[in-house]
Amino acid sequence: MTTIAVSGGLGSETLGDNANRRSRKTGGYAHSAAGILLPIVVALAWEAAVRFGLANGRLVPPPSAIFATLRDLAVIGELWVHIKATVLRVAAGFAAGTLVATVFGAIAGYSTLTRRLFDPTLQGLRAVPSIAWVPLFILWFGIYEASKVTLIAVGVFFPVYLGVLGAILSVDRKIVEVGRVFRLTAVALVLRILLPSILPAYVISLRSGLGLGWMFVVAAEFMGASEGLGYLLVDGQQLGKPQQIVAAIFTFAILGKFSDWLLSRVTEPFLKWQDSFAGGR
Repeated sequence: MTTIAVSGGLGSETLGDNANRRSRKTGGYAHSAAGILLPIVVALAWEAAVRFGLANGRLVPPPSAIFATLRDLAVIGELWVHIKATVLRVAAGFAAGTLVATVFGAIAGYSTLTRRLFDPTLQGLRAVPSIAWVPLFILWFGIYEASKVTLIAVGVFFPVYLGVLGAILSVDRKIVEVGRVFRLTAVALVLRILLPSILPAYVISLRSGLGLGWMFVVAAEFMGASEGLGYLLVDGQQLGKPQQIVAAIFTFAILGKFSDWLLSRVTEPFLKWQDSFAGGR
């Protein structure tokens, strides 16, 4: 009888967990649908204002003009060339910046001596504006892809580095002491205690670094680029095409949001153990 009761309890708990997961998934879809409501309402309102003569629409073109520009660029194939160039630059810069930042952040967080040696310098460099690196990278790497990818990697580096460093320093000291009591090696301590503890903050720092990567790619593509969405921005400004400028900005927004969503989905399985507060209604 006891076994049946326990099994029934476990079955009920499993059914309850499954119901909660389905409820969270349904709520997630509802929240995603609600998230696109505001931009749609604003776009429709601006389109109506221009159509009925309440606004000029020359400097801030209506959605119909923006989508017409995107359609024309897509038909001739130019849009896909610019998107591909920008996405590849961001991907390469994000990968390089994340790798270096994770290593430096982990070493600085684990070693007090390393942190005292390198962290003040890195904090000073973090305050340098992105555009200030442009002339230096052009002198070092020329105006080709190496300078652009390096600039994006610099933008990605600092939020990821700070995220890893801060997450390690915020790990509860008592948990680390328990690991040492059980005579865990340094590698086991990192894998079994430090790594799970810093994963949530690390994911947030990755998302922040990815966002800065999309910002830095614009500055990178100002460096003599002939392809990329940043080039579309400059070309639209020089030729007086506000609809092309806004179309490029809109494309940046879509790609940035999609990449952030993709990163969240990829990292979600590693955070399933969390039972965090999801916020109120």
